[in-house]
Amino acid sequence: MILYLASDLLWASKIKGTADALNLPCRPARTPEMLRARLADSPVRALIIDLEAGLTALDLLHLIRTEAPAVRTLAFAPHVMTDAINAAKDAGADTVLPRGTFSAQLPALLTALSTGQNPTTTTRE
Repeated sequence: MILYLASDLLWASKIKGTADALNLPCRPARTPEMLRARLADSPVRALIIDLEAGLTALDLLHLIRTEAPAVRTLAFAPHVMTDAINAAKDAGADTVLPRGTFSAQLPALLTALSTGQNPTTTTRE
């Protein structure tokens, strides 16, 4: 199972629609409570986090690192959101991508995440 937090309906639809087309289980996790419930009822392999979701994005990242550290995390944001990108890296996101790269590579990223693999080299440099 892949979980995701999207900042708006456009990204939620794009992530869910791509996962459905690939026949991969994918569900939203919009709050810490929802994330905990998903972790309790499903074998979660990955969490995708849209950093435009603000503080909730970092809350979910911190929670997953604390309560389910084996779950892969992928965060994405517009390339101009350098503070959010750096905060996600500092919080331990496995992969942080510019939004354009995330969008262009979404099918391959979802496929890798569904197997628990790190889909791309972490951009922690």
